[in-house]
Amino acid sequence: MDNGGEKRVDFIDNIIKKVEGLSKEQLAEKTAAIEERLFDFANFLEAQTALLYVPRNYEVDTTGIINRSLNTKKSIVLPSISTELQINSMFKITNLEANLIPSYNGLKVPDPAKCKSVNLNDINIAIIPGICFDEKGGRVGTGDKYYNKFIPKLSSTIRKVALCFEEQLVQQVPSEFRNKNLDIIITDKRIVYKI
Repeated sequence: MDNGGEKRVDFIDNIIKKVEGLSKEQLAEKTAAIEERLFDFANFLEAQTALLYVPRNYEVDTTGIINRSLNTKKSIVLPSISTELQINSMFKITNLEANLIPSYNGLKVPDPAKCKSVNLNDINIAIIPGICFDEKGGRVGTGDKYYNKFIPKLSSTIRKVALCFEEQLVQQVPSEFRNKNLDIIITDKRIVYKI
């Protein structure tokens, strides 16, 4: 591994250790606080169609957010990840458990046989996952790069929002690790608008 790769691994490992240091109770409390902040957030409330994600390790669990949104009749869209690690299509789900199938690296994605395809222009707000973020909207993802390729495709009018634990918010993401910028970060303690 090259020196830059080692630095990235060390940087991410430090964030992961912070998250792993949280108890199940702390994670549950923090996740609930993030969910409440999101549901009080005007851009999310007003959005008819929201792009969300199925969580992986160290990403805020969006299961409650997805189910709560479906119960309020908000249209929830999830990305489909191709074997080329690209988000080529998005699908509206109606049931989180019944509409997902296994995909790349154990990630669950919408089943095209059960879900309706959605055009990118129909999305009003995009909730983007990541390992850590900074107050300038910098993002470090999992390293798969499919969101790096996807974020630039989103219209500038679509709010790009990150959900993270306060432990995942750093003063500054190192420029060599910085992925595509986001507009807003919602943590368990605050809402940060990109400076």
